[in-house]
Amino acid sequence: MKHSVLTLLICTLFGTFCTGVHAGGLMTNTNYHIAFDRMMARGASTEIDAAYSNPAGLAWGHEGWQLSFNIQKPFQWRNVEATVPQPTATGIGLENKLYKGEADANPFVPALFASYKHKSWAVSLMAGIVGSGGRVTYDDGIPMFEVPVRGMMFQQGLTPDIYGIDAYMQGKQYIYGVQAAFTYKFNEHWSAAAGIRANIYSGYNRGHIAAKTKATGTDLMRLNLDVDQSGWGVCPILSVNYRYKRLLLTARYEFRSKLSIPNETNQLSISTPGSNVDINTMSKVLGNKATIAALKARVGADVADKVAGYLDGENVRYDMPGLLSVAVGYEFIPNKFRGTLEYHWFDDCNAKMQDNKQNKLTHGTHEILLGLEWDINKMFTVSAGAQRTDYGISPEYQSNTSFACDSYSVGMGGAVNITKHLRINVGYFCSIYSDYDCTHTYSTIPVQETYSRTNHVIGLGADYKF
Repeated sequence: MKHSVLTLLICTLFGTFCTGVHAGGLMTNTNYHIAFDRMMARGASTEIDAAYSNPAGLAWGHEGWQLSFNIQKPFQWRNVEATVPQPTATGIGLENKLYKGEADANPFVPALFASYKHKSWAVSLMAGIVGSGGRVTYDDGIPMFEVPVRGMMFQQGLTPDIYGIDAYMQGKQYIYGVQAAFTYKFNEHWSAAAGIRANIYSGYNRGHIAAKTKATGTDLMRLNLDVDQSGWGVCPILSVNYRYKRLLLTARYEFRSKLSIPNETNQLSISTPGSNVDINTMSKVLGNKATIAALKARVGADVADKVAGYLDGENVRYDMPGLLSVAVGYEFIPNKFRGTLEYHWFDDCNAKMQDNKQNKLTHGTHEILLGLEWDINKMFTVSAGAQRTDYGISPEYQSNTSFACDSYSVGMGGAVNITKHLRINVGYFCSIYSDYDCTHTYSTIPVQETYSRTNHVIGLGADYKF
């Protein structure tokens, strides 16, 4: 029984506390420039944001230098509603309970763009948070931890008035990107671009979990974890653009970026009455393979297997998937009213994830985007757009600490040309998620769960043309 409860604690503490405060795929952001927030579909852009969304389109952009700086503030909630076993005097009843989680990216999410065009060629740069981007803290527990502990403690004659749970868990995950591209215009119809992006991963998992008696405060078991993760990878990017009068056809492909991230373990320990194991010190003395073998003999195979992924020097995969983007843009009224229809496909199934979660997907992510933009006059522009995101999620992929829900997103906003050089962009978009219902079993106890999310983003940016 001791090993069962200990395994449960490890499963909870060592979950992937990742959060996305973005629009895009499971690991990839697509919203960097405020023009996306207010229009969504930017795959046929020839303005400064094309440095990301359509590098080949810069061949028809501003002659000379352009700069753009953007900041976005996301607000996101991630909730799990569960049917939770509740110990009573006559047995275990059922209680519907809502577990609330708030994700954040403090203080804001920045992005920087720059480009220079001279006749038939252009160069561009982009820097931003290209993957994940946020932090999540668990203060009130989650079903995968609370449910089995309640049941197992009750089986031992312990009810919630006798024992208590002290838990604190926080995870952070950012992937910063710096991208450069070269664009060339072959003739009046065709242009192409080639580029490369460095993706720099930074994250951590920190926390503790302790089950202890209320009367004396004695630990029944305790785990401590403090692991930093950092690393980097690269991905080539190809872009092509065809223009005929008011019609624009574009395609862009980002290759998979392999991110194999080593652990920098600062603390990793397990303690129960009569046993205190400093796993981090043990691994540095014995090596990781010998440490796992020793842990299997001492605390059980289930516990040892969960710990293995957090030993110092072990690599964790956070690949960014290949991304295909195609778009068609059309000016319904020349230099006045335009629209874009766009499609994204993320090759998630071939991008390795922690614990090989990519094998639990039914397909890669599909997105359809639509945007409209109207220049009211030379000073004011308004726009609006929508996006549908369809993940290939299965019940086996979902977990309390990392889950996704299909969504519809809508955006709106505008731009003001302060001078002929300076433009200010403002935008807002929200994502409306479909609840995901599934059943998970925690230590033989089946639990009905409903995952739900909300996401709101406001943004402000400035474009400057020299």
